[in-house]
Amino acid sequence: MSAPQTVADSKRAFHAAFPHVIGPLYRRMVDELLVELHLLSHQRGFQADPLFAVGVVQVFQAFARGYRPEAHREPLFEALCKATDFDAAELRKLSDTALSSMGDQRVETVKGWIDTGGNGAPEPLAHALHQIRRSDFHYSRLMAVGLLTLLEKAQGAKDLDAPTLRSYAHDLGEAMGLLKDRLDKDLSLYAANLEKMSQAVELMEETLAAERRRRERQNETAVSAAAEAAPSGG
Repeated sequence: MSAPQTVADSKRAFHAAFPHVIGPLYRRMVDELLVELHLLSHQRGFQADPLFAVGVVQVFQAFARGYRPEAHREPLFEALCKATDFDAAELRKLSDTALSSMGDQRVETVKGWIDTGGNGAPEPLAHALHQIRRSDFHYSRLMAVGLLTLLEKAQGAKDLDAPTLRSYAHDLGEAMGLLKDRLDKDLSLYAANLEKMSQAVELMEETLAAERRRRERQNETAVSAAAEAAPSGG
């Protein structure tokens, strides 16, 4: 029997799959997500259900906003998954199916599904409810994000402010058998970190834009100086 893969092994596999420099703003996100996926992939009782799939895709998309070059964003996600024995394409498929199943449903309807143990719910959510009730079920914060993201896709969610929607997710999570205190902590931390990341990305984009304007002014000045220094025809 081969020895279990270590975090260091997963990191080496990731860098082999993604041999590019990662900007300082995104290194922490990549490292934390890589470690979390590694630990989950070796956790007995954990299964990549639709809630998890929605959560991991949402977390990556939210924290990779503004990543440059943009063409590296999808290979980055694929490398994170490959290095930790997850299938990026399958996770995206699970996530897309779960999200599309929520588009025509109201928040109140979703609550009704939860209260009745998934009766009448579309397959992705019914499957997630069934998974949660397993005796060896293993919770991940990515599932909390997945639950919140699914609620955000339901009709009527846009009429609720962010704190109210998070509170609704807390109540639904508790009804689903998840620990409310853990859910509350994970969603609050997610919202706070997302706000910090958004501010950092905005500052980075403003700094880059200012640098571009500075270079453009320098080029314009150089062109004007060259034109003035050129001998006039005569």
